[in-house]
Amino acid sequence: MDISKEKTTIGFIGMGVMGSSMADHLLQAGYRVHVYTRTRSKADTICSRGAVWESSVGELSSKCRVVITMVGFPKDVKEVYFGQDGIFNHIVPPAMVIDMTTSSPALAADIYEHARKKGIMALDAPVSGGDTGAKNGSLSIMVGGETDAFEKALPLFEIMGTNIQLQGPAGSGQHTKLANQLAIAAGMVGVCESLAYAKKSGLDPEKVLKSIGQGAAGSWSLNNLAPRMIADDFEPGFYVKHFIKDLTIAADSAESLGVFTPGLDLAKSLYEKLADQNCQEDGTQALYKLFDPSS
Repeated sequence: MDISKEKTTIGFIGMGVMGSSMADHLLQAGYRVHVYTRTRSKADTICSRGAVWESSVGELSSKCRVVITMVGFPKDVKEVYFGQDGIFNHIVPPAMVIDMTTSSPALAADIYEHARKKGIMALDAPVSGGDTGAKNGSLSIMVGGETDAFEKALPLFEIMGTNIQLQGPAGSGQHTKLANQLAIAAGMVGVCESLAYAKKSGLDPEKVLKSIGQGAAGSWSLNNLAPRMIADDFEPGFYVKHFIKDLTIAADSAESLGVFTPGLDLAKSLYEKLADQNCQEDGTQALYKLFDPSS
């Protein structure tokens, strides 16, 4: 299967905070890009730059050799792939599907098996890096699937990200992303505690960040999200509601594997408390509101 720019039309489903930037990188790299999202207005900008709007998942899938999905929840992934107007009812082989949503490893394996029976390549390739990584084309991309499919898709991944790893068979990308979210979950609690402590003790939080951000405490969350916390900037780079979704999938998967996850359990309970305060549409850095109510 040749997915060169000259022969390939890419379909991109999902124009959210990250998906719109990812699709735009593909468009600016010279690929023909068709897009679909449930809220038409979210595609206005990319369509003004040359992308083609399609009125349904089925219309898009019938016209594209590669279909990339970046939607919200596992139920959305299932509907997009297996629904009556879904990808599998309209895509024509030879073709490739790439789900970049953070979703269930079991669902990723189901998509792979269904695709294989139809003669279609399939990869699960969730990402990390938030809105900044999506805008800069510097996402970490964690891939599950066959080596041949990965090698064919690699030029596309290299347009959207800089740290790209094939982790193993179908579902492995999703398992890796869950490991990523496990590492972030308890770390976000620590970042919030640290800033709240610094502020309460009379320190200048910005100066504190300059000291600890480059030391042993340094992390992506500390260096990228703590400045937003200090500025009371809770605009979403990654929604609270989506992080809760990820943590729920991770908790269920960890339980099935018998993994002890007290840090995950604490973070999940705190984010659920935050959502109960009508903050589900905020960015994940809004967890700081629980530690500093004046924010």
